[in-house]
Amino acid sequence: MLLSSCQTNEDASQKDILPSKFRVAVPSSMTTSTSGARIGGRTETDTLKGNAIYLNLATFIAVGDGAALLVEEFIAGIRIYHIDRVLSLSYVSDDDKRTKNLVVSSQVAYEGKTWDYELTITDAESEGNDDGGKALQIFWNKSNVIQGIAIIKPYNCDRIKNANVPDAMFRIDYSEAGENGYDQQMEVSISGLPLGNPLENPYAMNTLRMFVGKKGDVVDVYGNSNHPNAIFFSGTKGFDWAFVASSSDSKNIAVSEVGLPPNTLDSHDHQVLLKEYSIKNVFTTEITTVWPGIDQSILNAYLANTAAPGYFNSNGFISGAVSPGADWDVLATRLDNLTPYNPSETNSLSLEFK
Repeated sequence: MLLSSCQTNEDASQKDILPSKFRVAVPSSMTTSTSGARIGGRTETDTLKGNAIYLNLATFIAVGDGAALLVEEFIAGIRIYHIDRVLSLSYVSDDDKRTKNLVVSSQVAYEGKTWDYELTITDAESEGNDDGGKALQIFWNKSNVIQGIAIIKPYNCDRIKNANVPDAMFRIDYSEAGENGYDQQMEVSISGLPLGNPLENPYAMNTLRMFVGKKGDVVDVYGNSNHPNAIFFSGTKGFDWAFVASSSDSKNIAVSEVGLPPNTLDSHDHQVLLKEYSIKNVFTTEITTVWPGIDQSILNAYLANTAAPGYFNSNGFISGAVSPGADWDVLATRLDNLTPYNPSETNSLSLEFK
């Protein structure tokens, strides 16, 4: 999935009213993984590789982090226009060479709150479409404590590079106001991605919701990725990749737990989403459904790395259920206080502009 913003390469050092940041960066220990697994004849020495088990998790977190980075790059790209007041202007995008209209308004009501500013960018030729040709909307308050909402449709930003994702939309809710006890937090929502099977293509989700909160050195992440067309070994169709993780920014280490509940499951329960539908439980059920006579010792060996939680460093997966040390233990204690979103609500997620 290639997504690009309407940014320029010009430098703009002049101060403006645009928010200075709009993202909580995720440590690479949460986004690094390499694959090496295979499905086929098993022996007692065969073990499903940890990096293969968590490959999609790393991808999903990276996609969510990338969406927030895209918004920041977009903002950086339009700083060249020195947006220091209410204004409107037009420019030709360096990316798709199409005319874009930019409008800044003040004292705008949105979702029950009055924002100091709203910035909207549209693809000029598409303003008569159902989506109004909108490429970006940002709502924010000009304060030392940054709060804001950014909604972006990459296709209207760059019709060339984003031709394969015409319906994809991202939304970033960012705050430094201290909600939920974090110094910084963001919620990433993505809808309209192309469908497919994530066992073959990890980008084949159609919706994703992810929360990232940072307090001091600790970064917590939880969320869901919905896969309506996914098919497991036994033919089970449609699941939700539910996950929680906690990491140390300075040490670049992380601990994570993943569940695979049905994508239609209506539940907010941590125990149900991550224990009842743990990777180990779901894989065990799927494999024994297809191969009911499988030797238990072979199955145990194959699924050894699926035991929760998973431990990671900057190179990816280290171990499952067996802690590498005290630094990871501190992070593991945080997982029980984190719960993914409701799978059915993620399944039905739909984003739109104001």
